[in-house]
Amino acid sequence: MNILLVYPEVPDTFWSYKHALKFIKKKATSQPLGLLTIASLLPKEWNKILVDTNVKTLSQNDLNWADMVFISAMSVQKDSAMKIIKQCNKAGKTIVAGGPLFTAEYELFDSVEHFVLNEAEITLLEFLKDLKKGSPKKIYTTKEFPDIKKTPSPMWELADFKSYATMNVQYSRGCPYNCEFCNITTLFGHKPRTKTASQVIEELDTLYNSGWRKGIFFVDDNFIGNKKTLKRELLPAIIKWREGKKGISFSTEVSINLADDEELMKLMVSAGFDSVFIGIETPEELSLAECNKKQNLNRDLTACVNTIHSYGMQVQAGFILGFDNDTSSTFQRLMDFIQNTGIVTAMVGLLQAPNDSLLYKRLKKEGRINERMNGDNVDGTTNIIPMMNIDTLISGYKHVVNQLYSPKLFNKRVKTFLKEYKLPKEKPKINFKGLYTDIFAFLRSIYFLGLIDKERMNYWKLLVWTIFRKPNLMSLSITFAIYGYHFRMICENHIK
Repeated sequence: MNILLVYPEVPDTFWSYKHALKFIKKKATSQPLGLLTIASLLPKEWNKILVDTNVKTLSQNDLNWADMVFISAMSVQKDSAMKIIKQCNKAGKTIVAGGPLFTAEYELFDSVEHFVLNEAEITLLEFLKDLKKGSPKKIYTTKEFPDIKKTPSPMWELADFKSYATMNVQYSRGCPYNCEFCNITTLFGHKPRTKTASQVIEELDTLYNSGWRKGIFFVDDNFIGNKKTLKRELLPAIIKWREGKKGISFSTEVSINLADDEELMKLMVSAGFDSVFIGIETPEELSLAECNKKQNLNRDLTACVNTIHSYGMQVQAGFILGFDNDTSSTFQRLMDFIQNTGIVTAMVGLLQAPNDSLLYKRLKKEGRINERMNGDNVDGTTNIIPMMNIDTLISGYKHVVNQLYSPKLFNKRVKTFLKEYKLPKEKPKINFKGLYTDIFAFLRSIYFLGLIDKERMNYWKLLVWTIFRKPNLMSLSITFAIYGYHFRMICENHIK
C-alpha cells in the first residue's frame, strides 16, 4: 500500500520564524515529528512518502501515487488542513486524520473518512486491525495513555533535513500541573510518561549519523516534569553522548521551578541545553492564582529568570493578557517585567480557551465563549468575552506588542540579556557546517537589516555595541537581530 503523509502549512505566526528563515536559507523551523512517528507505527512493508507543505507543494502526482492519505495538524494549521482535505477529496483519496486539531474539532471535517484521535500508539493500532479486516470505523479515540517506552523511533529518512532549521525529538508526554487555559493534560495526562535514555540516545545517534550538526528541540510540554528520572538517567546519558561531537545544542520547554534546582540546571547546561521556553504568563499574582498557575505563585519571577540566565540558558517566555484579574495597569507591568529581565523572545498573546480546557468549560457555563480558537495566540484575537472592556484589552495588547518589538526596546532587551548571560565553560568543537551557516546569516543580515531595512541604524548600533562590549556573543547578537526583524514583521503585518 502507498501511504502519503501530509503536513499542512503553518501560517505566518510568532513561532513560524518565516521572516527569519530566509537568513539561513531554510524553509521551515522543524520537521513534523508526529507524522514521522506515525510512519514508524505503520506496517513496514507499506511504501511511505512525506509531503510537508511548509517545504514543498502537494502535487497531483503525489495524490495519484497514494492509496491513502494520512494528515496531522495543530489548531493553527486549520485553514491549510481544510484546503488539503478538499484537494484529497477531489482526487478521490481516503483520508485518515489525527493530531491535536482533529482530536479537539473532528466534527468540523465531514469529508474525512477516518479519525485516529488521541495518542496513535493506541488508536492507530486499532484502526490498522480493523483495516486489515476490511471494516475500519469512522472514529478511533481513547482515554488511555500509552507507555511511550514502546514507541518506535521516527522515520527520519522521510524528511529532507536541508529544509529545516532545527530537528525535533520527544522524551516525555504529560505535565504535572493543571493550568486552567491549557489543554495539555487533557491530551496527555498529568503523569509525565518518559522514554528510556537508550531510546532518546538512539534517536540522537540517527540524527547525528545522518549528518545533523545543529540545534535539536525537545518538544516535551514540560521537560522537567519528572526530575528524578531526568537527572538520574537521561541527562547523564546525553552528557556522555555529546563527548567529541560537533555542533549539537538543545532547547526545550520547562516550568519556572527549574530555577530552584541548581543540580538540574548544571546538568542541563552540561548536556548542551542553551535555551528554555517557560510559560511565565503574567507578573500579576491574582491572575496567576486565577488560572491555577501554582508553580509561578509566591516567587520572585525576575530572580528566577536571572538565575537561569546566569547558568547559561536563555529564557524564552510566553505571556498572556486578558485574565479576569488584569487591570489597566497590567499592560505596563508586563512590559516592565519583560524589559527588566532581558527576555528577548517574549511571546505575548491574548487569553484564549481551547475547547477541551478547564477554562473553556468554565467560561462556557458563564456564557463567555463567543467562537472557536484559531490557534494563533499572538494575532490580537480571543475566543472569550473578557471581564475587561474588549476595546481596552485589544488596544492595550497592541500597544504592548508594538512597544516590545520596536527596535529601540528590543535592542535594549538584547543588551540587558547579553550583559548578564554567561556562556557555558565548555568550549564547543568547531562545527564548520554551522560556521558556514553563521557567516551566511551574518552577510545577509548586513544586506537586509544593515542596508535595506528602514530600521538599519538600530541594527548597526546593536552590532557596534556587541563588538565593543560582548564580542564573544556576536553570533548570538546577530541571531537576536534577525529574530527582532521577524517579530517586527509579525507586528506590522498582523497586529497593527
